[in-house]
Amino acid sequence: MQSRRQLLLDTAGSLGGIALASILHEQGLLAAETSPLRPNIDPAQPFAPRPTHHTPRANKVLVIFCSGACSQIDTFDYKPELIKRHGQPLPGSENLITFQGAQGNLTRSPWEFRPRGECGKMVSDLVPMLGDMADDMCFIHSLTGKTNTHGPGENFMSTGFTLDGFPSMGAWVTWALGTENQELPAYVAIPDPRGTPQSSVNNWGPGFLPAAYQGTDFNAAKPLRNLDRPEGVDPETDRQTRHFLQSLNRRHLKEYPGDSELSARIASYQLAARMQLSVPEVSDLSTESASTIRLYGADDTENPLKASYARNCLLARRLLEQGVRFVQLFNGAYQTGGEGVSNWDGHKVLAEQYARHGPVLDQPTAGLLHDLKQRGLLEDTLVVWCTEFGRMPTFQAGASGRDHNPSGFTAWLAGAGVKAPFTYGATDEFSYKAVEDVATVHDFHATILHILGLQHERLTFYHNGLERRLTDVHGHVIKPILA
Repeated sequence: MQSRRQLLLDTAGSLGGIALASILHEQGLLAAETSPLRPNIDPAQPFAPRPTHHTPRANKVLVIFCSGACSQIDTFDYKPELIKRHGQPLPGSENLITFQGAQGNLTRSPWEFRPRGECGKMVSDLVPMLGDMADDMCFIHSLTGKTNTHGPGENFMSTGFTLDGFPSMGAWVTWALGTENQELPAYVAIPDPRGTPQSSVNNWGPGFLPAAYQGTDFNAAKPLRNLDRPEGVDPETDRQTRHFLQSLNRRHLKEYPGDSELSARIASYQLAARMQLSVPEVSDLSTESASTIRLYGADDTENPLKASYARNCLLARRLLEQGVRFVQLFNGAYQTGGEGVSNWDGHKVLAEQYARHGPVLDQPTAGLLHDLKQRGLLEDTLVVWCTEFGRMPTFQAGASGRDHNPSGFTAWLAGAGVKAPFTYGATDEFSYKAVEDVATVHDFHATILHILGLQHERLTFYHNGLERRLTDVHGHVIKPILA
């Protein structure tokens, strides 16, 4: 028989254990809460929608990536002190050497900043229409990166690693969640009309995740490759051929039950067949109204590059409207021998170069954001605007442009899950280094996953003896920006 003293000791010990368990639960340190949460994927339906880890704030993502490192100083990061000290040395950084060499004096933006929207956010005249959407934006002015080189920088923003071979954001998301629309790819990458970004397909690659989760790349000008029927094959013959092939596939699958790779390959072929009907329909912009075309600037005959990018923006909206889980839209491309011509890499003649790029980005992107809002798509879509790193507040010695700067740059979010209008973090008085609420790209990724209902620390894939994740072994959700 248990004594009263022993009963009290046991009770006290139990209460202490409950208290300890509660503390460990709050800190996420219980074994059950740190173990991997992997999606349960049916190989025959690799893109079937899957449950989230917690209640999501958004269920779709649009990433707008400005390739070439768009300058925060000339767009969204207003610095009165930089204007005041224009032409003076950067304090404490005399004889500074950065990526491309010696730095000159502080140089204000060639464009004026003005208060925009009801919130009065200061935004540059380079992107006035985007500035007019400031009330819908959540700015992060304190991002930091790990590299000052374009290819690794694009890798880092898109995959969380500077090296090649790691899964992109969209691959992680579609592997975890699948997609609602089984007739279209779960993940679409829309390259700039001028070509691909410098890191090319690494930006939307699957890395070591199953190949099915690679982004499907096409844009409004270049439909999906190998999608059309061969010449001489009529629609009915094509349909019957597909049906016959499906019957052969089903018979083959019965002979090898449980072969997940075979199931996945057959599912991939079946999706490709369905896409023959769905992709041409979603990419046919002729059904858009004249007012919508004007909103995006897709009718601009004087600036064909802007019109081409605007059509890509329209395609992005149509894909999201049809339930595509992850859309990655690029503004800016890399061309060998054409530095500064096709992207935001403003080293030598920033004013001239950005004067061409600004109008290409501004109206179509603002029109896209406005259109998403008026159609109610922002209620469940997270919009992400980003670039690989920032720019220096100085001009390079002997040039009229800004060098690379991963020590402090800007991104903005809009739509489901974030506060707007809102500003988080800050760089110093010259926009040289992040100094307030400093955030890493890993934090940025952790926040995006959180908004989608995913725990970044537990969404892992076992590869080469390691539990790999988008945020590596880093990252914290930026909770102050959450709605």
